[in-house]
Amino acid sequence: MNIMANAPQWLVPDWPDLPAGVGVLCTTRRGGVSPPPYDDGQGKGGLNLGAHVGDAPKCVERNRDIVRAELPSEPVWLAQVHGTAVIDAGGVHGDVSPQADASFARERGVVCAILTADCLPVLLCDVDGKTVGAVHAGWRGLADGVLERTVEAMRGAGAGELRVWLGAAIGPAKFEVGSEVLEQFLSRAGGDADLVRAAFLPVSERPGKYLCNLYALARIALQRVGVRKVHGGDFCTVSNSGRFFSYRRDGTTGRQASLIWIK
Repeated sequence: MNIMANAPQWLVPDWPDLPAGVGVLCTTRRGGVSPPPYDDGQGKGGLNLGAHVGDAPKCVERNRDIVRAELPSEPVWLAQVHGTAVIDAGGVHGDVSPQADASFARERGVVCAILTADCLPVLLCDVDGKTVGAVHAGWRGLADGVLERTVEAMRGAGAGELRVWLGAAIGPAKFEVGSEVLEQFLSRAGGDADLVRAAFLPVSERPGKYLCNLYALARIALQRVGVRKVHGGDFCTVSNSGRFFSYRRDGTTGRQASLIWIK
């Protein structure tokens, strides 16, 4: 199948306190060469960047070439496992994908990258633009503390006051979960238990089911470690089929990327 690419459409973060020395790029499903079900949903090639979802490797590589043209270097792609491991992206060399769900960088031109298709991508930087980070925050990672671990790692590397942007994820009206998810968050909520419960809306016609607000849970976790300058949280990947890949909506699908670096 000969799939033609249209122009890439980037998602521009509404991040008013982003330091001038920090670069950010967030992709959508539009503007690549991948065929269905990794396409753009509108009859043209999709910008799938995930090499692990069944797409043809040559299509993924071409899509990554399209994104690389906008970046200072090859992104540090991670083997994401819904865990809490955080790595220093500046220490990664060669064609490897470390097993981790978050990375940070202090050197210019090192690109931190996260792939998602419903999980929450979280981008961070300090107020001086000297440390940046990216986090893959699905519900398991959020419940286990991946955001807290990342903030700790960045502060340990010398980061000052942190700024955060929450990218495109499954929205609170679409993410139905069972009571076990609520219980897992409550098990480590401490004094935030009431806030955590408020992030789960009971589904009246389905006992034991809740609509889960990942954006709210991320803000709770960040506030817990003293991070209050948080922007974003305005998108739903499931609801916008013409713009975003969504695993919950489509099953077999592509991945979009959220990337951040120091210029």
